[in-house]
Order: sequence, then C-alpha cells, then structure tokens
Amino acid sequence: MAWISDKAAASQLKEQSDKVRRTDLEDLLERQKTIEEKVRDSGRLRRFSTDIRLMFSLIRDYWYGHYRAIPWKAIAAIAGALLYVLNPLDLIPDLIFGFGLLDDAGVVALCLKLVESDLHRYAAWKELQQATKTD
Repeated sequence: MAWISDKAAASQLKEQSDKVRRTDLEDLLERQKTIEEKVRDSGRLRRFSTDIRLMFSLIRDYWYGHYRAIPWKAIAAIAGALLYVLNPLDLIPDLIFGFGLLDDAGVVALCLKLVESDLHRYAAWKELQQATKTD
C-alpha cells in the first residue's frame, strides 16, 4: 500500500460505498466470478482472496436475508470495495502494468480494517450454521 495513502484509499472507499444501493448487491453477486478471477490473477490482490470470498459469502447471506446482524454501512463498504476492484478505470487504472492494482489492494485492505469485527462475527455465525447443519 506504499503507492496509495490511507487517506486516498479512504476517499475512494467512501466515494464507492456512498453509491451502493441494496439493488447493487444482486449485480455484485452475479459478478463474483469475474472479481475472484481478477484477484486470483493479481499478485497484489491474491493475498486477499480468502477475505474476498468471505465478503461475498456475507453479502450473499445478507441479500437472501439469512444474516442481518451487520449495519448497512459495513455492507456498503464491503460492496464498495468489491465494486472498486471490478472497476478497471479507478484511481490508478488497472492497465498500468505493475501499479494498476495497488489502489485496489489499498482499498480492500482499508475496508478489511474497517469491517474486521463485523467479518469475524459473521464468520463465527457461519461456522455455527454449518456445524448445526451437520449435527
């Protein structure tokens, strides 16, 4: 994140998350595979792949009404970060070899920092749900 400041990442995340509406979640879920492929193919973003899968799981459970113990602001931040990753023409265009995904990684890292406790609570809830299903 040396090429993008926390302030710039926060600005981009706020700008993107302020635009998110509930109806955008369905579109985001439909584009999950595209985002996951971009993350997998990027050295800068690859380290976030597990967290991004968890973010998508959370959004899916929120969208379908299975999990609502999270403020909308956190959902909007997660969706905003994922939509930011999807946008090839963001703060640093993805086409700039070697640098294009630095801002994406910075925005995702900042989002994870902001929603860390929400993601931990969701992961614990998800684990409990899965344990209950197998019992």
